[in-house]
Amino acid sequence: MTERVNLIVGFDQREAIAYHVFCQSVIEKASLPVQFLPLNPQSIAGYTERHRDGSNVFIYTRFLTPYLMGFEGWAIFADGDMICNADIAELWRLRDPSKAVMVVKHDYKTKAATKYLGNRNDNYPRKNWSSVILWNCGHPANRQLDPAFVETKDGAFLHRFTWLSDDLIGEIPREWNWLAIEYDDNPAAKLVHYTLGTPCFADYRDSGMAELWHDSLKRAEEGLGK
Repeated sequence: MTERVNLIVGFDQREAIAYHVFCQSVIEKASLPVQFLPLNPQSIAGYTERHRDGSNVFIYTRFLTPYLMGFEGWAIFADGDMICNADIAELWRLRDPSKAVMVVKHDYKTKAATKYLGNRNDNYPRKNWSSVILWNCGHPANRQLDPAFVETKDGAFLHRFTWLSDDLIGEIPREWNWLAIEYDDNPAAKLVHYTLGTPCFADYRDSGMAELWHDSLKRAEEGLGK
């Protein structure tokens, strides 16, 4: 079988355009075939969203990535509020079979108490680690991540990867989850994450590194004759 990148992308109808713009940016630079799976909780059979917190609808279902992959192979999960500024195959090739997950291990305090749509933006340990995850879906430590398990665990448990020992959490370079606004602008960033708000929202239209997002949107619209 031809090597391909499995990419699961968070989808929230309130910023649906962000999903499509992100996929556009991935496709433009990919040197391998990419199989996209929009993470829409409503389409996951057997899962009922019981959590009542979170700023987007896929905040917990991202942890079902191994389940959705049949607990086989590897997959990348990424929030939809991003732009890929490099070849996604570079991230794919960082896979380390000794790890259950691989993430950017951010260590920062947010600059903003609120983010898009007025959502609270609290500080907490391992904040934003789970916004880009290189998943070893077949790793035995991830076998417990089925709908019944994820439904009953709270945000602190899941987003801090508490089901794993620390030695099973690998690290990828910060350029693969560069936090716009929170970090200084970085032309070398490979994956730009608009964590406080995608430029599709008026409040963030001209925020840090927003021009990358608008450029990708423009190229997507060109195919529609706009």
